[in-house]
Amino acid sequence: MKKKSKFYLLKRFIPYYKKYKWILFLDLLCASLTTVCEIVLPLIVGSITSYAEENFGKSSFAVEEFVQLIVGCGLLYIVLRIIDTCANFYMATAGHIMGTKIETDMRHDLFSHLNKLSFSYYDNTKIGTLMSRMTSDLFDITEFAHHCPEEYFISTIKLVCAFIILCTINVPLTLIIFVSVPLIIISLAIFRKRMKNAFKESREQTGLINSQIEDSLLGIRVVKSFANEDVEQEKFDNSNKKLLKIKSKAYHAMGGFQSSTRLFDGIMYILVVTAGGIFLAHGQISIAEYSVYLLFVSTLLTSIRRIVEFSEQFQRGITGIERFVEIMDVEPEIKDSKEAKKLENVEGRVDFLGVTFKYTDDGKEVLTNLNLSVNAGESIALVGPSGGGKTTLCSLLPRFYEISTGEIKIDDTSIKDVTLESLRENIGVVAQDVYLFSGSVKENIVYGKKNATDEEIIEAAKLAGAHEFILSLPNGYNTYVGERGVKLSGGQKQRISIARVFLKNPPILILDEATSALDNESERLVQASLEKLAKGRTTFTIAHRLTTIKNADRILVLTENGIEESGSHKELIEKNGIYAELYKLYSTN
Repeated sequence: MKKKSKFYLLKRFIPYYKKYKWILFLDLLCASLTTVCEIVLPLIVGSITSYAEENFGKSSFAVEEFVQLIVGCGLLYIVLRIIDTCANFYMATAGHIMGTKIETDMRHDLFSHLNKLSFSYYDNTKIGTLMSRMTSDLFDITEFAHHCPEEYFISTIKLVCAFIILCTINVPLTLIIFVSVPLIIISLAIFRKRMKNAFKESREQTGLINSQIEDSLLGIRVVKSFANEDVEQEKFDNSNKKLLKIKSKAYHAMGGFQSSTRLFDGIMYILVVTAGGIFLAHGQISIAEYSVYLLFVSTLLTSIRRIVEFSEQFQRGITGIERFVEIMDVEPEIKDSKEAKKLENVEGRVDFLGVTFKYTDDGKEVLTNLNLSVNAGESIALVGPSGGGKTTLCSLLPRFYEISTGEIKIDDTSIKDVTLESLRENIGVVAQDVYLFSGSVKENIVYGKKNATDEEIIEAAKLAGAHEFILSLPNGYNTYVGERGVKLSGGQKQRISIARVFLKNPPILILDEATSALDNESERLVQASLEKLAKGRTTFTIAHRLTTIKNADRILVLTENGIEESGSHKELIEKNGIYAELYKLYSTN
């Protein structure tokens, strides 16, 4: 992916301030007030010192007048400090809340965009990496969103005001001081690029570690069953050590960054002390002005230090924005056309017309010029060797993947001419690998229809043969199923997944080896539920256990050469071809 410039990244990020422009305005106003307090102190000290220098020792020197000046300046500074305290409180609270709100908006946009991306994107992307980008990266952006405008605004005001004020005192000395500023900026630029690259690499490695941890912990039962804890530990340690190496490189860059700044701090101080001393000796500045210079240099150095200290967060923020933009710039391969209409009143007739499909990563065609017509309510079974395209064919119907050439129609309407939401609302999928969300039984069933009533949920469970075992659970329909339904058996999980499809009530059904991973008793129960579910619907069944499809209206034998055989169970057995051979092998096992 082409590297994005900082200008482009900031251009993409700045619109997030729009909703909070008044908070940002007040934040910067408060920042300017705190800056005034810092700038005024050297001026107060200078005016007091100047008055004392000019009048001390003179017969006309009035102690009371001098005390009044000191008290007046002191009261002024106390008032300014109260203002500074209030302004700083606003910056620390409202400013940070603004940053958090921007983080929330960005996370919403990122999650929404991820939901739009096609299956092919997730085939090539690790979930742990995406999780890292949605958490730690966006947290860095929160700090960036708040501190970036604030810190640079304050520092700019201080540098500009200090330059103007010091120029009114002594131009040559001011220019000597500010000569060191470009040197500091050059030093920052050298280390900044190294820091950015190192921190980006660190983020990427953190994402890989998150993905590895997720993979290991989700597969903890497999790990323990093979006693491979040491293997997983070694894999984790290797990744962890790599992260340590990357972070060490990043902090070396940051160390050089900060150390060079300290060097320039000393150079700036010695410039003021020596050059200012020479000007003082020649009577070109007064003692009061000399003290003002010393105090202003401290203010300047504080500003530069804050920029330096913030630079690490700036680099983390820019890196986070870059990684955010990388995902947001991924265009969904499959999306609604501008003229897409809603698919309604579906009867269930399906046509595959000259369909060819190949996965983009290997370029090998899985289906080639496939033609298939299925009547409404017809039950179609797909059998054949692995790699023949059975699952691929069924994945093309709801447009989980986009066909390379050809056309797929439902009731004479191309699936490319209807909205993805309405298309998928009319197709129910029951897969072998059941996914239950962490929550209750009821929450998992209602996923099939968001506004379903309790009566509808119970009826769907009864139709799926799940009602009785649900009632036997500790809290019935409110029982927590655990992560991925770990607290339930395979058959129970499958029947809950069938119940939510019953609740969805789609006219077209895809059964992807829905019973192949179950024991005989569970298979019998689930198969009965599936037969009930398939009744009256256009059904595509991918079968591993051939006895489950004997009653299908039509059985298709799908191989690398396409549909090689088609017919009922009886017809194909009599034909004594590929299906008969497969059935014979299955029956003898």
